[in-house]
Amino acid sequence: MARISRTLLIFGGFAAVVGAAFYPIYFRPLLQVEQYRKEQATNRSGIVQEDVQPPVVKSMV
Repeated sequence: MARISRTLLIFGGFAAVVGAAFYPIYFRPLLQVEQYRKEQATNRSGIVQEDVQPPVVKSMV
C-alpha cells in the first residue's frame, strides 16, 4: 500500500507542477479577458502592422 501511495504522490506532484506552470500562461488570460485586452492594446500601440509582417511572396506558377 505504501508503494502505491508513493507512486500516486509522485505523479500527483508532477501534475500539480504542470498545472501550476500552465495557469499563468493559459488559464489566467481566459479568466481575465478585459485586463489582457487592455495590456495588449498598450503593448501594440506603437507598432505598424505593415512594418512587422514580411512581404507577400508570390508563387512562381
